Amino acid sequence: MAIIMLFIALALLGVGIPVAFVFGGAALAAALLSPEIGLEVFNVLPFRIYGIMSNSTLMAVPLFILMGLLLERSGTAEKLLIAMTSMFGTLKGGLAVSVVLVGAILAATMGIVSASVVMMSLIALPLMIRAGYSKELSSGTIAASGTLGQIIPPSVILIILGDVMNISVGDLFAGAMLPGLLLVALYIIYIVVIAHLKPHMAPPLRDEDHHGSFVSLVWAITPMLLLMIIVLGSIFSGIASPSESAAFGVIGALIISLLNKTLTRTMLRQSLRETLKLSGMIFMILIGATAFSLVFNELGGTDQIIEFFGNNVSSAWMFIFIAMLVIFILGFFIDFIEISFIIVPILLPVMHAYGIDPLWFAILIAMNLQTSFLTPPFGLSLFFVKGAAGDSVTSGQIYRGIIPFVLLQIVALALVMSFPNLVFSFV
Repeated sequence: MAIIMLFIALALLGVGIPVAFVFGGAALAAALLSPEIGLEVFNVLPFRIYGIMSNSTLMAVPLFILMGLLLERSGTAEKLLIAMTSMFGTLKGGLAVSVVLVGAILAATMGIVSASVVMMSLIALPLMIRAGYSKELSSGTIAASGTLGQIIPPSVILIILGDVMNISVGDLFAGAMLPGLLLVALYIIYIVVIAHLKPHMAPPLRDEDHHGSFVSLVWAITPMLLLMIIVLGSIFSGIASPSESAAFGVIGALIISLLNKTLTRTMLRQSLRETLKLSGMIFMILIGATAFSLVFNELGGTDQIIEFFGNNVSSAWMFIFIAMLVIFILGFFIDFIEISFIIVPILLPVMHAYGIDPLWFAILIAMNLQTSFLTPPFGLSLFFVKGAAGDSVTSGQIYRGIIPFVLLQIVALALVMSFPNLVFSFV
């Protein structure tokens, strides 16, 4: 019954039924159809929900979302992208490299994939196409760079994994730094190689489009770097917890918006409303997933999975390979939040049984989940690029453009698997 319950939930997710209702409904149905547990299993659910709502780690989620939304509406990110592309656009592949660098900076401050991808699609994509860039390379670079916020801290998915896997969020943030920078380096190397092997795909920007200056770049990048140092530095140094650091980040985003003269009552109201919607979605999914895992464990699902791996998987490396493959395939069809709340808890007992380092395993999962934003048919970044670009690029061009970047993410994942020392903790 436990395994049937899991596959029914995955099937319902695949046809588009709202996630929280899938998990809660599957748990309720399984409890009703299993006389040995019955509805009494839900007697402890209110206590678990209270524990979720009072979790100090999860308090950082809405705060980081609000910080990202305020920065996105402050105009700072737009100024940074314009200054960066103007400065480096005269080099072969310079526009694409600028998009990757801006994506990394936005990831370390905003962490909102939708905002990053849409903004870069609206500003950089027309400029890249007008400069003669391949539409596949342009759309692929923008889609991939926008997803860097999933692995480069402060990342919402790292906070969620920290709670699910009972790992310090500070350790996760520190452990994700080098893998995130490795991914950025692989993107840039690929773009530079393509620009030199096939110059027609990434030509330099024409002189008449080059209006940038070093001063304008410094002026645009300084506020973002200062905010990044304050937020991440306070966590790595142990001065503040993730939730306290996120609160500092919100104050910093408000100050930046005030200096840019973009802080209005309407802008603040819209940011707060969007934060409420996104946070409500995440916590509703978490409550549904809690009900699901409660029934799943009562039905002996966890014991069955441990027994399966113990009887059929000969080593920890084989388990890691299977886990990564399952998460990668599920990423084609369901969202990273569902995978984090349902699949990851199922894998945890097996991980502990094999003695695998939880921090390293969590970073592998985070890197794998990032790929789900780029894999069709339901990769969210692909929809964001198409929605913002309109008819200037086709869906086929976007899909072809992201293939090299998905392969690069797999390469980065393989490197982190092969060299666990890439994941370490400052804390």
